Order: sequence, then C-alpha cells, then structure tokens
Amino acid sequence: MPFLYRRNHRLYYREQGEGPLLIIFPGNTASSVCYTREMNHFSQYFHTIALDLPGTGKSDRMETWPDTWWEDGAHAAAELVEHFGEQTCFVMGSSGGGICALMTAILYPDLVIAAVADSCVPKQSPEQIRNILMDREEPSDALISFWKYAHGPDWQQVIRADSDLLRRFSDRGGDWFSKGLSEICCPVLFTASLGDSLLPDIGTQVFDMSRQIRRSHIFLIREGDHPLMWTCPEDFRCACNSFFESVWVSAGAVLF
Repeated sequence: MPFLYRRNHRLYYREQGEGPLLIIFPGNTASSVCYTREMNHFSQYFHTIALDLPGTGKSDRMETWPDTWWEDGAHAAAELVEHFGEQTCFVMGSSGGGICALMTAILYPDLVIAAVADSCVPKQSPEQIRNILMDREEPSDALISFWKYAHGPDWQQVIRADSDLLRRFSDRGGDWFSKGLSEICCPVLFTASLGDSLLPDIGTQVFDMSRQIRRSHIFLIREGDHPLMWTCPEDFRCACNSFFESVWVSAGAVLF
C-alpha cells in the first residue's frame, strides 16, 4: 500500500489520475476511502491524492493527536509534493480538511496554486464544540457505520482522539487562523450549504474569511447539508470545475 513516511509515522494515501497534482484532505472523522467519488471526478483532470491524516484511516494510529494536527496535515501535503517530484499543487478539503487546505496555503505560499475549502469555518464557539461532542456520546447506527467504514474496527480510538483534540482546541479559544488568512496569496474557493446543520452560522463566517483573502471566491447554496461536497455533489463539482478553469486560464494554460 502507498505510504508517506513522516516523523516515524506512516501516512496512507490513495492515488488516481494524471495531470497537475491535487491533494484532498478528509474531514476530521473521515478518511481517504470516503472520497472515492471526488477522486473519480477530479482524476479526469488532475493527479489526485487523497490523504489519510495522522491517526486516521489506514495511517498509523496515535493515542493523542497533537494540538498542531491541522498544521501537520499541511506539512504532510508539502512532503507529498516533494515525494512525487512536483513543484506545486492544488489543495482541497471538506470540514476539518478545509482547515488543512487553508493551512497549506498559509504555510506554503509558493507551493499552492489554488485552494478549495468546503464546509469549514475559521472558529467555533465552545457551545458548538460541546454540541458536536455531545452527538458523539450516543451516535446513530448510520454514524457508527460511517466511522467503521472510514477507519476500521478501531474506529472508537480515532473518534476519542479527535474529541480530545477538539476539547483542547475549544479551551484555547476555538480559532484556527487568528490573522493568518490574510497571508494567503493564491486563489481560494469557499463552498458551503446555508442549510449546514453542523455549522449554523457558516454563511456569515465564510464571508468573514473571504474578506481577508484578496483572491477569494464564494459558492453558497440553500440546498444540502454538511459537507456540501457530499450532500450536493453535482453543484460542488460544477463550482470547482469553473474555479479551477479560471485559475488555469489566468496562468495561460488549458485544464478542461
């Protein structure tokens, strides 16, 4: 199986297609296997990589996820670019993976051509995080099936480690970026559903993020839920295709 070796940990990734490099970051409790449909679509145009973030999917487990977990995802993406002998990449992520995509654009401005951040916000209140964690105390059968599919028989360890990370994140103020978003220089597409049941104030927060990034674009619709990528896949893909094409045309090349 394909692994990236980083800090004595193996990070698993899935690979499909040819062309410019596109790295997909899963959400916190998801994994690369959950993004098969996205890989099938975007691999028509990109060399598409879906990464199992540290401690998730088929990557090596960690008893405790570090407070730098989202930043570590960005660093892993940079190492993947080097691993494949590339100089640049596109990045995409949903929910917590969208945070990783934006982190990559902040930390590696010369590496990222463009970023798509789906169904994510720059900060979460303690109340929102408490609600997320409360839902995990008695998860539905459908949610348990999803976690088993994403991580395998030890899914409970993954969810426990992520929950502990979110608690510590809340204690630190629940803000991922502070003023870091203004440092992003590449084009960014924000996508979300205004009906997102997990992030009820997502529309306001998306506009707040967009105002901090000079070359930002927004795609918001009333349909769907969390994340938009999965709940309204055709709308999401059309928005991304248009965004990527505009980025590519501005660079004087043809992608689609």
